[in-house]
Amino acid sequence: MDPLAPLLDLADVAPALAAARDSVDAAMRHRALRRHGGQVAAEASLRAAVASAALEGNRHDLDDVRAGTITDPVVQGALRVAEGIGGLVDLWPRAPRQVLAKLHVLAARGVVPADDLGRLTGGAERIDALAALVAGNEETPPLLLAAIVHAELITLRPFAGPAGVVARAAARLTLIGRGFDPRGLVAVEAGHLAREPEYVGSAGAYATGTPDGVRSWLRHYAAAVTAGAGEISTIGDAVLAAV
Repeated sequence: MDPLAPLLDLADVAPALAAARDSVDAAMRHRALRRHGGQVAAEASLRAAVASAALEGNRHDLDDVRAGTITDPVVQGALRVAEGIGGLVDLWPRAPRQVLAKLHVLAARGVVPADDLGRLTGGAERIDALAALVAGNEETPPLLLAAIVHAELITLRPFAGPAGVVARAAARLTLIGRGFDPRGLVAVEAGHLAREPEYVGSAGAYATGTPDGVRSWLRHYAAAVTAGAGEISTIGDAVLAAV
């Protein structure tokens, strides 16, 4: 049985997640993906990394990051995470804790002392429970599972430094690995950034552990995914205009 199934009974959650799924399905039909999918995926990955760093308080212009002129270690860490995600997809459902440690090494190098890289600062029991939820879970709908992975990690912030980058990357891994977004095209992080006050507020609401708080987060996550799907169309249109 799906341990998260009761969350789908919260008011408006199931329809919001279904609508987000529909938005992604529609975006995946963009004609740029037929011949230029790699370009779209690369740009989506870049936008996701820049947005994730911005959500940690390290904001930089997308074009400047693209040009390689930004040396901010949090941005560089987010870019390393974005580049490394593909190699962690298969390991994520088999060894979640190992992957989280690896994500932190990628994200926090140059930000925290070397001895702290990959090491939990707290919340070990809850991380164990999250790892058990992720490992081999084929029952929970991927969008719901990704939302909970993200929320748990953003609530716990179990690593020093840019722990939010790790949380957002783990959610992205879940969407990719479970087949919701197998090509890594949905820049959900950009959706969070576009709705940043709601992102922060709903994450805080989730941390209360109340049904209303969890509902608030799940509805926000669905909205962020929908916005991320919109980025596919934006990127795809730009790619087609350039060819």
